[in-house]
Amino acid sequence: MPTRLVTFDVLPDPEGSQPGADRLVRGDPRQRIWNLYGDPAGRFFAGRWASTPGAWRVRYTEHEFCHLLSGAMRIVSSDGGAWSFGPGDSFVVPAGFEGTWEVLEESVKLYAIFDPGGD
Repeated sequence: MPTRLVTFDVLPDPEGSQPGADRLVRGDPRQRIWNLYGDPAGRFFAGRWASTPGAWRVRYTEHEFCHLLSGAMRIVSSDGGAWSFGPGDSFVVPAGFEGTWEVLEESVKLYAIFDPGGD
């Protein structure tokens, strides 16, 4: 059975999201998610994500590769490490990471997520 290649050039309608009130640190970030791929086991996902400015607490159970297409963001770990990213930057957030994710300027990223727990 042939396998279809997944490209990022045609986006489906996005899903809207925002951090829960219990995780919100500041602002009113509104997010859009275009999940373009999910494997049959529900452990690997890839797509495009966008957010308006704001900050929220994160606690990763999955591994995420990110490539920032536009905007500016800052990620601060619970142990005090801090990283700033702009267009063209790529990074991985490993499972177990805890901290704060802050979108400084409206941002768009590509993502690939591997969830070792899966469902």
